[in-house]
Amino acid sequence: MTDPLAVLAASLAAPGQPQTLFAALERETAALVGHKLFTLLFVDGADVARIYSNRPVEYPVSGRKTMGATPWGKHVLEEQRPYLGRDREAICWAFFDHELIGSMGLGSVINVPVIYDGTTIGTMNLLDAEHHYREEHVAPVARLAPLLVPAFLAARAGL
Repeated sequence: MTDPLAVLAASLAAPGQPQTLFAALERETAALVGHKLFTLLFVDGADVARIYSNRPVEYPVSGRKTMGATPWGKHVLEEQRPYLGRDREAICWAFFDHELIGSMGLGSVINVPVIYDGTTIGTMNLLDAEHHYREEHVAPVARLAPLLVPAFLAARAGL
């Protein structure tokens, strides 16, 4: 089995950034823990803006949501802790668009903050069927988040 960190580090050197890295991260996280929806969001004030989605029909790139002033925002963006939602109740607690999420057959989530210089600059988000994710899935995914820092800084600079 190939080391996901090595694969992703090599993808950073490849042309076509940041999409090359994003696609590699989507593949590596699918191999590690699985997902049916994979998105990347960068923080813009109280909003988060989508810069990557493997399901652009339902969750298009450039979509925005206000998440800073929510319990989820406090947990992930302010306290810089990953969020593990194991079931639909946890999805409803965290996201105002829980009905769309549920309609896609999704009922569990891992959200990982991307942190740079003490500040949360974005999140990596994986969703799958209810009860798919467990505590042991969080750490392998979270260790990949720092590789997103250059791409997220570039996305923020392009505002």
